[in-house]
Amino acid sequence: MFENLTEKLERSFKILKGEGRITEINVAETLKEIRRALIDADVNYKVAKSFTDDVKQKALGQNVLTAVKPGQMMTKIVRDELAALMGGNATDIKLEGNPAVVLIAGLQGSGKTTFSGKLASFIKSKKGRHVLLVAGDVYRPAAIDQLKILGQQIGVEVYTEEGNQNPVQIAQNAIAYARQKGINTVIVDTAGRLAVDEAMMQEITAIKAAVNPSETLFVVDSMTGQDAVNTAREFNERLDFDGVVLTKLDGDTRGGAAISIRSVVNKPLKFISSGEKMDTLQVFHPERMADRILGMGDVVSLVERAQEQFDEEEARKLKKKIVKNQFNFNDFIGQINQIKKMGNLKDLASMIPGMGKMLKGIDISDDVFKQTEAIIGSMTPEERERPEIINARRRERIAKGSGTTMADVNRLMKQFEDMRKMMKVVAGGKMGMPKGGMRGFRK
Repeated sequence: MFENLTEKLERSFKILKGEGRITEINVAETLKEIRRALIDADVNYKVAKSFTDDVKQKALGQNVLTAVKPGQMMTKIVRDELAALMGGNATDIKLEGNPAVVLIAGLQGSGKTTFSGKLASFIKSKKGRHVLLVAGDVYRPAAIDQLKILGQQIGVEVYTEEGNQNPVQIAQNAIAYARQKGINTVIVDTAGRLAVDEAMMQEITAIKAAVNPSETLFVVDSMTGQDAVNTAREFNERLDFDGVVLTKLDGDTRGGAAISIRSVVNKPLKFISSGEKMDTLQVFHPERMADRILGMGDVVSLVERAQEQFDEEEARKLKKKIVKNQFNFNDFIGQINQIKKMGNLKDLASMIPGMGKMLKGIDISDDVFKQTEAIIGSMTPEERERPEIINARRRERIAKGSGTTMADVNRLMKQFEDMRKMMKVVAGGKMGMPKGGMRGFRK
């Protein structure tokens, strides 16, 4: 998301490279480049100017230590100010009341319905609560059908009233139903329009007054840039929402909305979302996002994602197999599946410090393991369990069955053996890909 901004900020810091100290002259040139980079990233002009003014004040007031170079000091100041601009700390969702009601608002096409499903999955799995989804978009039958499908995927009940065109009444009836069934969290998906209009505002305001939600979240498409910020301002003036959700962060976006929105509406950015999968919702952490913008990665989030897929008992069993050199293709495919569950591969790689810059312009497809999976899928159960029996004749059969070549199969077998040796030496340390990384497993 922030590739271009990261590159331009790094370029601006290089102005101070070789300078003995921060002065008003050299810092002015650096800040000019920083302001230009932020505006190019679609950050609100007033926000960008105010930000660079704050950075200048902090920079000129610093006594740079002899052990710290001016460029490093400026990076630290910009990082801290970026985090503060985006809110400083993560803000948790408020789930108060019996049931707790979360109202979802936004324009049509912003991703409200998909987000409603993701939020239901998040609250169910992370908060351990019983959730009811409410189909309040009575104007689009497709939205109701979509919510039903999402509910089935995540195992959450969806409340609908066929033929009822009164969203206020539907929301009230859903809350009464939730109380009756002992459901402690209700998420109300509402209708949107292609643009802000009076009818929509009156409707969403009426729903809010009727259900008294503990949390009202405004969902905005990050790909609309400054339009997203302007729309958020208009909604907030009428709805006084509690927090913002940025969707479609995996698309062609410059990231300006994420940086600007807190400053413009004075409401926290609570969640960020990418893709259609139900497990891609993330709590927004300003400090971690500031690190990513400056190319420092986000190791904490990467570790958290890994821990979500981590099973201690399975890890113990796997360690025993590795030590005994019994790690096989069934175990290998299991590790691949865990990596895939963690999310978009390029996004994961960009969380590693320095990798974002290295991956600029390189596309890491989510099908990166497709060929590997095809080859392993063409093995017999015995071959997957005992790789050592796979001789030349078997390799030829596996290649034909997987639509690959003997060279592809031989390469995978060598990489697998190299990885098995490495893992045995590590003896249960953190699993990693073999030398050469994912390159060998491309389709």
